[in-house]
Amino acid sequence: MTAVDRPAPYTASEHALLELIDVDEIVRLATDLIEAPSINPGGSEQAVVNILAAACSDLGCTVTLREVAPGRPNLVATLPGGAGPGLMFLGHSDVVPAGPGWTGDPFWVRMIGDRLIGRGATDMKGGLAAIVGAMAALSRLRDRGTTLDGPVRLVCTVDEEEHGLGVRAFVDDPVGARSGGHSFLGCVVAEPTDMDIVRGCRGVSYLRIEVTGRAAHSGRPSDGRSAIDAAARVVEVIRADHARLAGAPDPLLGSGTWNVGTISGGQSTSVVASGCRMSVDRRLLPHEDAAGVADRLRAMISAAGIDTDGIGIEVRPIMETPGFVTDADHLLVTAAAGAVADVGPRPGITGWTAACDGGFVHRDLGIPTIVLGPGDLTEQAHRPDESIAIGDLDTAARAYALLASRLLS
Repeated sequence: MTAVDRPAPYTASEHALLELIDVDEIVRLATDLIEAPSINPGGSEQAVVNILAAACSDLGCTVTLREVAPGRPNLVATLPGGAGPGLMFLGHSDVVPAGPGWTGDPFWVRMIGDRLIGRGATDMKGGLAAIVGAMAALSRLRDRGTTLDGPVRLVCTVDEEEHGLGVRAFVDDPVGARSGGHSFLGCVVAEPTDMDIVRGCRGVSYLRIEVTGRAAHSGRPSDGRSAIDAAARVVEVIRADHARLAGAPDPLLGSGTWNVGTISGGQSTSVVASGCRMSVDRRLLPHEDAAGVADRLRAMISAAGIDTDGIGIEVRPIMETPGFVTDADHLLVTAAAGAVADVGPRPGITGWTAACDGGFVHRDLGIPTIVLGPGDLTEQAHRPDESIAIGDLDTAARAYALLASRLLS
């Protein structure tokens, strides 16, 4: 029994909408997207965006491409509706490098059983194909005379896997982000969640810590001031704060965390180190930001008496992705949960310790946001022989179409 055939509280219009989902079309688009390598780093998203742009244009969408960097365009594709608020879907066009361990060409799709194998199948070209499949069904229903009260918009950004250049440019662009004068009831980020509803994500910040001391001959180290010794004390401050944070976790997202990722310093075994550099990852809760975290770390370092007597310390944020939380009883959350349950297993409603581009849409555009997509982040994304089940693509497209229909009717 298929998801469409089983008893479900569909209206006649919804039943007609689900009948218009074309899973073969979704598989073809997912295959085309995977076989257009868009490896990051590498700045090669253009081919993927061209495929998406053509597919969306064929549906009657208004398509806008805006270059963030040469050959790296964001895509905004809007399926017209009425003048009311719309629904936004968010994805990204880049993938991580394939890496070793593949049993075949990572950019030539193989099908084994019900699964498409290729880099980006789960993260997140499958999700992009499912969004377009849902928009195609909505477009076909519109051609039969059933229209929505607001638009359905796909935003596909570049550089999500590295620095977030695409989403930063999108939220800073009043034309791209708010074109047509439409507000949006919500944003669905199609990252792989195994079709659970993720209503909140932690954010992430990277900090650069520069420690300066005074060089001296190692035969008399007291003549100098060791930047490495000072850096070691900073690491202890960070470790203590990590433990403090772990003692008061958020019930949905857990706690903020610290990780010292790299450390380098000194110039010679026989010289007291005059400099040391650390790069640090600090995961953020939704109420936190990188500047505030950096300020608090500086204060803790000073309180520990580390930046005195010839030791200088600079703490500088170099990257930030904000976290977010959407209320559990928000219409976007409850409607999404109902749509998924009506086409597949009942979803969980949860939070993510990972970060995603949705934090910018929630914070900077004020649009309630969830993460909901096909595929398994932990079991498939960023791994050799990454794959996605065709059945999951079908379920995602049906859930997206139902969600849009119900929110915008």
